[in-house]
Amino acid sequence: MKQVIEGNQAVAIGAKLCRPKVIASYPITPSTHIPELISEFVANGELDAEFINVESEHSAISACLGAQATGVRTFTATGSQGLALMHEILYVAAGMRLPIVISVANRSLSAPLNIWGDNCDTMAERDSGWLQFHSERNQDALDLVIQAYKIAENKEVLLPAMVTIDAYSLTHTYEIVDVPSQEEVDAFLPGYKPLHACLDPENPITQGACAMPEDYMEFKYAQQKAMQTAEKVVDDVFEEFENKFGRKYRKIEPYRTDDAEIILLTMGSMTGTAREAVDKLRERGTKVGLAKITVFRPFPKKELITVTKGANLLAVIDRNISLGLGGATFADVSSAYINAADRPLILNTILGLGGRDPTVENFCEIVDRSKEVMKTGKVERPVEWINVRKEDVT
Repeated sequence: MKQVIEGNQAVAIGAKLCRPKVIASYPITPSTHIPELISEFVANGELDAEFINVESEHSAISACLGAQATGVRTFTATGSQGLALMHEILYVAAGMRLPIVISVANRSLSAPLNIWGDNCDTMAERDSGWLQFHSERNQDALDLVIQAYKIAENKEVLLPAMVTIDAYSLTHTYEIVDVPSQEEVDAFLPGYKPLHACLDPENPITQGACAMPEDYMEFKYAQQKAMQTAEKVVDDVFEEFENKFGRKYRKIEPYRTDDAEIILLTMGSMTGTAREAVDKLRERGTKVGLAKITVFRPFPKKELITVTKGANLLAVIDRNISLGLGGATFADVSSAYINAADRPLILNTILGLGGRDPTVENFCEIVDRSKEVMKTGKVERPVEWINVRKEDVT
């Protein structure tokens, strides 16, 4: 059934359809509508679950960890400083191989205080061992929550997952969303059955025990193998979802890339604006295409190299900054190409931090800069900031 709903509502409905048994809640702008709506689902009997109001985001993820360890499906939502406060337990959840799902409303990190959107919060957690899925639209937000559970709970993966939506651009913006029925989701996502024994007072076990130097590396290696296995599981689940619901997802989604000399690489809600810029530039005769990252962890190296094969230049656009280097995506992209025989020139643009809206003109400017670099074949300034008042910075 099609509904006109905001991104936060899409996430909440998607979570409800997955039938989590424990939801832990601590509100933070701009994700607060998610637990608010889920609490209504629990209160009116639409969702049979335990809704826990906790005293902090650290407590929220800790409650999910404890509940998941007993063998039930869990959910929570956060963003920005809230995700940062979860940092310690994010690593614990991944190390204990608990397939918790979190929705993250991407929001800038303080200071200065800013409640609008960029990806710095989730990029700061990219090494924590969580799968990461990024939404362009509200439809993605709902669909990716459902698929995240199926991928995370796969017996060969067993890793937690975060599904992101950009602050305000999606969280509070209304779009048409096709909401599947509970019966359809139940057929796609069966009830959660943990692989390992669960916490039970009558049959006590130890989870998350201390690992001495002679054992610790093996645990980390097992997590890395699970991430690598997740690459195929993501493909399989995406294909099954398409067959069931008719909507296609790919780790890297190409747009007009077949003959493109320049390819823009984006993630999240800015992609729609970038797509409009591509169409406008194509009308002017510029051979430009677009590639959108949907799955950031595990990083889709093979898919990226395939999509950009034949392009002369890849313009990586980051709505985040790894201070002292450049964008986080740029660093991962550069690593992906390190042993590639055929690699394009790679440029990085920092754009849209703190909720500043990327515009069609911004993307056209990036393409113009790319053309100048292609003329010389040299990248003298790999990282550039666009739409920033440099004269105001001292």
